[in-house]
Amino acid sequence: MFRNLYRRWMIAWETALTTRDENRVVRPVEWGFEWLEDFIAAAGLTAEVARAERDPAASESAMLAVNQAIVRNSDAFFDYRMPSDFRLERRAPQLFPTNVRPETLRRDAQLKQRAEDGKLKHAEFLRFTSPVRTPYPENDLVNARWYPASAEKQRGKPRQAIIVMPQWNADASSHNILCAAFNRFGVSALRLSKPFHDIRRPAELERSDYAVSSNIGRTIAACRQAVVDIRCCVDWLASQGYEQFGILGTSLGSCYAFIASAHDPRIAVNAFNHASMAFGDVVWTGQSTRHIRAAFEQAGMTQDQLYRLWLGISPVSYMEKFAAHSKKVLVVHARYDLTFLPEFSEQVLAAFAAHGIDFVSKVLPCGHYTTGETPYKFMDGWWLGSFVYSAFRGLAQTASAPVAAPSEGNRTEFVED
Repeated sequence: MFRNLYRRWMIAWETALTTRDENRVVRPVEWGFEWLEDFIAAAGLTAEVARAERDPAASESAMLAVNQAIVRNSDAFFDYRMPSDFRLERRAPQLFPTNVRPETLRRDAQLKQRAEDGKLKHAEFLRFTSPVRTPYPENDLVNARWYPASAEKQRGKPRQAIIVMPQWNADASSHNILCAAFNRFGVSALRLSKPFHDIRRPAELERSDYAVSSNIGRTIAACRQAVVDIRCCVDWLASQGYEQFGILGTSLGSCYAFIASAHDPRIAVNAFNHASMAFGDVVWTGQSTRHIRAAFEQAGMTQDQLYRLWLGISPVSYMEKFAAHSKKVLVVHARYDLTFLPEFSEQVLAAFAAHGIDFVSKVLPCGHYTTGETPYKFMDGWWLGSFVYSAFRGLAQTASAPVAAPSEGNRTEFVED
């Protein structure tokens, strides 16, 4: 009886948190081929896409062909030229809120006032131009808050660093406390702003809508950019003398983190905070993406169609590639998750086991959004922090494997059917 009461209470709380923001917009479905033009040309799909533009009925088959080509040639799709303009910038932190709740806007105003009064300590940010370009210059200037561990904490072991990828629609303060915690045991951290998030968000948006939306091609392009940006951050860390690398991703950030790690053997420590096998399944069934599902339903589309249309950015497509290199993995999921349904996370665990991946599983007695509430945020933080600590300690105790060279351009070849 108590379990049923707790479950109903948790679902009601989770639902309240996922429905409190009133600035979610239902946008029309768009195929978004123009966001993937370079890859479409390289994959020899220009003529097929051109036919789809003349005949809308052919659009779905063309986008399915694009996804199949991405999966076959993912090394090329996620390849890049290493940026030449890495630099550190000092400035006062900002919040960049994605909701219009009074308490959030008040906090944002207070932070801005402290900065104007010179009472806000400046922070360091890694900036560079993303190798993946979009029509938005502000989005293409990558931003990652830098949390270097002290020399004293790093002494006597390989230099270690982790990239932190917060959730979809995270403001610029999200996950910063985790980065400070990693510093305490000698691991430096880069808290990466995802494409179309915080300082990278176009002025026309209140939320980070362009990262995940009913524009299919743009959503794929955002994932591509995020994966490439992660790998560029590893390049910069390696240039600074770091030797061992990890990544922590939450929700959408966990999808980006998984695909980046699958394509970059340098990333050995992986913490996935909420995980799923298929991008389309989460968008279709999740409470927080109900407005996106509404757009697809209005267009007469189904969950199975969406599953296939986003296979190119789904972890299920890269499980074997991920398993090909030795990695230490943590998966945290929530028993009452209404955004990443528990069965989706259980599919991830089953796939990891089937592929012989070294992983640890932890289950929170809450939901997706309630993970950020007391007391669950402390449980989650403890599991994430203790795993990262023990995983890096284990790496330090073993002989370092040769580090893969940074990407220097499209060295991969396209695979034909």
